Amino acid sequence: MSFKQFQFMAQINSNISTCGYEHPTPIQEKAIPEVMSGKDILGLAQTGTGKTAAFALPIIEKLAGGPRGNVRALIIAPTRELAEQITTSFKELAADTGLRILAVYGGVGKKPQFDAFNRGVEILVACPGRLLDHLNNHDLKLTSVATLVLDEADQMFDMGFFPDIRRILKHLPSKRQTLLFSATMPADIRKLADETLTNPKEIRIKLEQPLDLITQALYPVSKRQKSDLLVHILQKDPVEGSTLIFTRTKYGAKNLAKKLEKSGFSTSALQGNMSQNQRNMALEGFRDGTFKILVATDIAARGIDVSRVAQVVNFDLPSTAEAYTHRIGRTGRAERSGRAISFMCYDDQAMVKAIEKLQGKTIKRIAIDGFYMEEASEQQEQKGNQVPRKHNRRPKKQTGPRPSGNRQKKPAAKAKKSTDPKRASNIFGLGQKGK
Repeated sequence: MSFKQFQFMAQINSNISTCGYEHPTPIQEKAIPEVMSGKDILGLAQTGTGKTAAFALPIIEKLAGGPRGNVRALIIAPTRELAEQITTSFKELAADTGLRILAVYGGVGKKPQFDAFNRGVEILVACPGRLLDHLNNHDLKLTSVATLVLDEADQMFDMGFFPDIRRILKHLPSKRQTLLFSATMPADIRKLADETLTNPKEIRIKLEQPLDLITQALYPVSKRQKSDLLVHILQKDPVEGSTLIFTRTKYGAKNLAKKLEKSGFSTSALQGNMSQNQRNMALEGFRDGTFKILVATDIAARGIDVSRVAQVVNFDLPSTAEAYTHRIGRTGRAERSGRAISFMCYDDQAMVKAIEKLQGKTIKRIAIDGFYMEEASEQQEQKGNQVPRKHNRRPKKQTGPRPSGNRQKKPAAKAKKSTDPKRASNIFGLGQKGK
């Protein structure tokens, strides 16, 4: 199938060729005719399937010959990076059509955005928070919006944007076309779809990522040893190319990047507390090879398309098996081999089983001398030691001044406590240092 079968206007066909698109992807084949017909869409598709062009092309086709000056299409994305990428795609595909496209997100001044509204914008790509700020300030109106796109809806839910989304919807006309795309479809996303879509066409596209090109491995390790194990692997078993490391929190990303820098690796972090300039520098540095390692959270990395990633490291495993597949799919692209390594602590075993069930195979375990995963008994012992010790200390402070403090039962309590440090040393591996 070719793009010519969609019968786009000549300028759009020319732009498609300029962008290097030859054949539509599966989601483009299925979604473009439905969007062109005006139907609402519920799309289950991940980054890398070509979904941006799947909604951008029909939107451009419908708006190119229409009235100008007001926002006719609104695309809402969870992160600044994704908003920028969507905007770039729209500008490339809408070149020389006269359509004006604007990206709106936080971290930059509001005035240039306000000035652009006054000049006129037909296609607006926005992050929820900044868009709501403009709406509350009456900087723009969305009463002319004909098509609404909610991209990466599951990520917007994870970031807590759903209340903002519902407030934004109140500014839109009830009669409109709505396209909702999500990588996963949990109950909350399904509920939002029921609220915003009318008789939608449901499209499900699996990410056609050849996992057989990716060498996967699990490294059992305790939580306190993870950063040391990472340094060990990067030093003893380096890869040719860049490494993308995922952490669960933005603070974890920042601290891990600092540790790797101190260990001699050219590293940058990508996390929510950075300014827009810092984020751009981190991304560009990773793309051009200035930084060989990028440490990021799922939220910060969502939508980022960086080619030639040789290795993905799950420093912290994700919360879903699907997210794991999406993470490691950043490597092994364009028929190039890649490596994905994951650290597995005691608490991660259930998630590992879910990942292996989804893939239908067992992932290889690699044990490194000196690095061990906690045993269940150690975890229980740690919890059993830490809580009672807090309670044992406080009665001493309360009962000491009392007249009944001359009872001779305290030595027994002390004797009982004296065994705790030994047990604690076994839990945290302190006894191994003496070997």
